[in-house]
Amino acid sequence: MTDYTGFEGDAFAEFRGIDRDGPIHMLNLVKMKEIATYDDGRTSTGFEAYEAYGRESGPIFKRVGGRIVWSGKMEFMLIGPQDEQWDFCFVAEYPSVDAFVEMIKDPAYREAMKHRQAGVKTSRLIRMAPGEAGEHFG
Repeated sequence: MTDYTGFEGDAFAEFRGIDRDGPIHMLNLVKMKEIATYDDGRTSTGFEAYEAYGRESGPIFKRVGGRIVWSGKMEFMLIGPQDEQWDFCFVAEYPSVDAFVEMIKDPAYREAMKHRQAGVKTSRLIRMAPGEAGEHFG
């Protein structure tokens, strides 16, 4: 079973290959492990590991111009697999694809990713083009 906790080469190349200027939105859906699994054997909860990831990666996220434009708490899956329950749901905005790539190539960010990978059971990271808010669907 794939755990969807890190970047995969082919998907990342396709992500970078979408030729569009301007900001991108990244929908994040994250499910935590009860107990984090670190390669070095240290122990913490999945939530504590993700908190460490946020604390260490946050300054890099802000430096590249990232910001959280929406967050919410999942309450109930009305349409979709009932076993997909998400602990964190948010949309991160980056000024460009290059800004996102700069962040994930930063050595300090790569070090922080160890916490994310230790604490996350599964996740979804979906690139989106920002749209207009309003009264219409789609």
